[in-house]
Amino acid sequence: MIFLRRLVQLLVLVIQSGWWGVAPSPTDEGALRAGHGEHGEPGHQEPHKDSYSTFASEFLESRYLSDDGYPFPTAPPVDPFARIKVVDCGVTKGCIRYGKPGCDAETCDYFLSYRRIGTDVEYEMSADTDGWVAVGFSSDKKMGGDDVMGCVHDDNGRVRIHHFYNVGQWAKEIKRNPARDEEGIFENNRVICRFKRPLYVPREETLVDLHLSWFYLFAWGPAIQGSITRHDIDNPPVSDRMISIYKYEDIFMPSTAYQTFNSPLCLLLIVALTFYLLMGTP
Repeated sequence: MIFLRRLVQLLVLVIQSGWWGVAPSPTDEGALRAGHGEHGEPGHQEPHKDSYSTFASEFLESRYLSDDGYPFPTAPPVDPFARIKVVDCGVTKGCIRYGKPGCDAETCDYFLSYRRIGTDVEYEMSADTDGWVAVGFSSDKKMGGDDVMGCVHDDNGRVRIHHFYNVGQWAKEIKRNPARDEEGIFENNRVICRFKRPLYVPREETLVDLHLSWFYLFAWGPAIQGSITRHDIDNPPVSDRMISIYKYEDIFMPSTAYQTFNSPLCLLLIVALTFYLLMGTP
């Protein structure tokens, strides 16, 4: 009997001490103190200070829940490709347009712009093609031994910037690519891209210093599985003079059809024919 009495007393002590798990937890006691004063009277409700619970409650808000009530990750916003502005041509950037008179970056056969940004040069290119568009930097207006930057539309719909070196009439891709901040889209059957590359680079065979003046070679054409093929026209256009990265010009180069129409011989024939028709025949 003495043993049973002591066992009962021990169990009572265990329950009262909280070892049995029925005693209020510190959190519960804090909640009681927050809801009542020291003498059991209603008190001031303290704000919730548990940062993890706050984060969890915010994460599980309705805008983060799927239809089934489960949280799902949200994709980061995608910046759209900024349109190429031709109103800046000759003012804050240099532009070269090849095609119909009055054409812009979305209607020219070929379009190129350049501008200095700190120690970089930003280029924008577009061409009427579903394959690739490129610019080459030449010292003699001829293809061969030229540093070339190209934007290539691959089979997955992406436009990637590549670095090439012309070996004769063949463009060899170079693993070292100086381009950065690359952007590109394929839209309305046009390859459009934007990228930067350093103004000054260590002198080597496949890279030129852009602070020097160069003839610009312009080319575009089809691509097969992300690899460039021969350009669209037999004799790609070349700038008439060396282009300085420090001089912002707006240069127009008429395409072949308009070159023929604007040639002096063609104009002379038109004048002669008009005179003949006005005078009539005897």
